[in-house]
Amino acid sequence: MQRIASFTVNHDFIRPGVYISRVDGDVVTYDLRTRRPNGGDYMSPLAMHSVEHLFATYVRNSAWGDKVIYFGPMGCRTGFYLLLRDLPAEQVKPLLVDTLRRCIAHKGRMPGASRQECGNFRGLSLAAGQEECRRFLAVVEKIDSNEFTYPKE
Repeated sequence: MQRIASFTVNHDFIRPGVYISRVDGDVVTYDLRTRRPNGGDYMSPLAMHSVEHLFATYVRNSAWGDKVIYFGPMGCRTGFYLLLRDLPAEQVKPLLVDTLRRCIAHKGRMPGASRQECGNFRGLSLAAGQEECRRFLAVVEKIDSNEFTYPKE
């Protein structure tokens, strides 16, 4: 059986950042790594779920919303996948910065936080989601390239 692309990357060398995980025609999968893999510092399920609701809402309602195919968490709790169609690499950092800032500035009710909208609506925290977004924004703001390549071993 063939290994999937994300299993071929040595996770011992991945640090928090943004990486291209795979390219499928005009769709690029970005690895938004908020934590160092196997470092023992994992997102809590509460923070991860909350970021999923906030970020997905804001990225799909951004100027680039029509380019968004999917946003969701990694099961290992060290980041998220963002799938984009036809978005030039130089626009990815501005998209991330804008979306994270909007998540951090969000006031009021958590998007999708009702029983009718979410299968675990009690497992959400605006404060936890915003803190996770603040943490990742600090990482994204330091990115100075549009390469988004995984570190070499």
